Amino acid sequence: MKYQVNIDDSTVELTEEMVQSLNTLATDSGEIHLLQDNKSFKVNLLHADWNNKTMTLEVNGEKFDLKIEDEYDQLVKKMGLDISGKQTLKNIKAPMPGLVLDILVKPGQTIQEGDQLLILEAMKMENVLKATGEGVVKSIEVKKAAAVDKGQVLIEME
Repeated sequence: MKYQVNIDDSTVELTEEMVQSLNTLATDSGEIHLLQDNKSFKVNLLHADWNNKTMTLEVNGEKFDLKIEDEYDQLVKKMGLDISGKQTLKNIKAPMPGLVLDILVKPGQTIQEGDQLLILEAMKMENVLKATGEGVVKSIEVKKAAAVDKGQVLIEME
């Protein structure tokens, strides 16, 4: 498996083998000692958001913000299916043709950024559509088990 790690403004690609080859030792204090290419590093995990695959590390006293993308995340982005940048709060549209598996919100419900709205099956994969901001659901324009076309309005927001 290949990973793409975005560190501040830089991008590093890692393979499973590269990660496995790291020589690490965890201490009782939670600090990790890392040895790579005969160089020693002290690593502390300051913050992690596993849902969004982000973390803040302190390496030898310097802080780094990381965003990790696995092969699935990279494929979704490459195919243009990264819905986070394509939706507006007025109308949530289908990013691809598919089948509505589940509707996770109701009219009148207040949502926050990142809330799950709907599950759409496309190409034998379940895709969770999430809110890109705050708002109130005005209406649900589709029913569960309905086939939808790309660009079709699924949820109208106030």
